[in-house]
Amino acid sequence: MSTLRTFYPEIEPYASGMLDVGDGHQIYWEKVGTPEAKPAVFLHGGPGGGCNASHRRVFDPARYDVLLFDQRGCGRSIPHANLDANTTWHLVADIERLREMCGVEQWLVFGGSWGSTLALAYSETHPKRVSELVVRGVYTVTRPELDWYYQFGVSEMFPDRWETFTAPIPEAERGDMMAAYRKRLTGDDEGVMLTCAKAWSQWEGATITLLPDEEQINDFGGDKYALAFARIENHYFTHLGWLEDGQILRDATKLKGIPGVIVHGRYDMPCPLKYAWQLSKVWTDATLHIVEGAGHAMNEPGILHELISATDRFAGK
Repeated sequence: MSTLRTFYPEIEPYASGMLDVGDGHQIYWEKVGTPEAKPAVFLHGGPGGGCNASHRRVFDPARYDVLLFDQRGCGRSIPHANLDANTTWHLVADIERLREMCGVEQWLVFGGSWGSTLALAYSETHPKRVSELVVRGVYTVTRPELDWYYQFGVSEMFPDRWETFTAPIPEAERGDMMAAYRKRLTGDDEGVMLTCAKAWSQWEGATITLLPDEEQINDFGGDKYALAFARIENHYFTHLGWLEDGQILRDATKLKGIPGVIVHGRYDMPCPLKYAWQLSKVWTDATLHIVEGAGHAMNEPGILHELISATDRFAGK
């Protein structure tokens, strides 16, 4: 059996800054790798998750020039946890601003989880700007996907964690968990907001890996991280990502001619495999890798192996 690929060595950015994208938002960006090498952009998950140091390490630094950025309202971008002028289409426009800032005609687009949604939305809007596309944990933000995760489905697989998730919400309001959380995450009581932000965020932290990872669950519960993650994610999902019903799969025909890789864990709880499977049927230029014995998270060994194999494969193009 061949050795599983894992992260490239730790690396610091060679450049970083803030880009004023209008609407009162400034987004943090950084570049890693080799200047003038193959351009790529990394799109983080959530929405609201922000970038971290491990995200820099899925590309060969000798062969890539990678731009990473914190999407509006999260990570090091400001104002923190802000929902104004914060939609999928604002982010798609931000990616184009960043591409122009970098002075590149095309780049490899890499995104996982919500980042896959954003990567697909961007690539379907600007297909000529995309040299290759790598997506992991495909999510198309349809009502059935949201209900599966926030209402009934994953609740059956994680009844212990579900009990913790529902605890801040009165029983009478549990028929629409997203709406009940939205009321509290956008309300005036900062104590309630933080309690709900942590519960929302840790529900995700507890269900994204095949095997439990207590350190990750704790990380998802940090005050600053949880506030942005929960507020922005709930905001996006309440509005179905500002997407028409089934839009991501419907418009996947626009990806024709873009080579790509789809990586999905067999036991991905937040994002059922069905949607990655459907995407692969429409986007026939992509190779689908179903990873057995894996959940949703990028750092699960089989998923990470396929992602790095993909970036290595495209590095010479």
